[in-house]
Amino acid sequence: MRNAEVIRQWKILRAVEAARAGITIHQLARDTGVTTRTIRRDLQALQEAGFAIFDEGEENETKKWKLDTQPFRTVQEGLSVSDVAALYLSRSIVEALSGWPLVDELGKALAKIERSLNPRILEFLSTLPQVVTAKAAPKAGLASASAMAPIARKLFDAVRDRRIVTMGYFSLRSNRAKTYSVEPYRIALALGGVYLIAYVPDYGEFRTFSLDRIQKLSISDDTFRKTRELPADLFGSSMGVFSGEPETIVIEFAATLAPYAKARVWHPSQKIESLADGRLKMTLSVSNDWALRSWILGFGAGVKVVAPKKLAEEIRSQHEKALLGSS
Repeated sequence: MRNAEVIRQWKILRAVEAARAGITIHQLARDTGVTTRTIRRDLQALQEAGFAIFDEGEENETKKWKLDTQPFRTVQEGLSVSDVAALYLSRSIVEALSGWPLVDELGKALAKIERSLNPRILEFLSTLPQVVTAKAAPKAGLASASAMAPIARKLFDAVRDRRIVTMGYFSLRSNRAKTYSVEPYRIALALGGVYLIAYVPDYGEFRTFSLDRIQKLSISDDTFRKTRELPADLFGSSMGVFSGEPETIVIEFAATLAPYAKARVWHPSQKIESLADGRLKMTLSVSNDWALRSWILGFGAGVKVVAPKKLAEEIRSQHEKALLGSS
């Protein structure tokens, strides 16, 4: 129920912000389908959260509620030098968010902070990238990124308003375009990509859809009721952006790779054991998916799969196909 309350209060906040001349409690009640008493509680909650919402007029149906035109003007005074520097440096991260629905807003916010700085501070901050550099994760090409932006925004609204989505989607699993009718639950940013996590009634399960493979998108006026919950860590059982039942995976790293493998946490479930000859044994509890196989193959001959046997056979098959002249 708390989730529905937050969504409603977000709608109220946007409605009050959009109504320059103000909006009445009765209008808000009609727009959100709740009682005026509920609206009053929501407005009070928003005020307590720090939003500068105020009322004008008599205590009757003509009384209107407004939002301060500069609700966050005091934020800058509370920012430290380190805060501003961190925000300034985060630009490279923002630019890497191909198709992320709020990327324009993030860029504009950073631009406003930049404009508020005096030239000498700005000159100093501009030297920071020479000290710290951020490399973006692989992302969609320019054409895909420009097409993804409007799709991401529509899906952002659909998730927020719980509206059923129909989409044309290119499925890599079947290597063809398919039409899906889904209930969108969440948008996720992971490994340089943007994904929609949605419940597919036809299959009776949740599926993950990459936004850059959505070819057509239609947002219905029909809404759905959330009857399932998603975990906070959507892809916790995978080495990538997949969902699946975890399995016990046992691999061994050659002595030359052992220090490198040991120095990183590849997955929270990992357990390592140093072997007598310098090799390293690693046990993971993850789903046996493409991300896992790709990760293992990336180490080449320096890794051996101990268990399960089926995974070991799949990795061997992939190595054999990679030999020169293999088809």
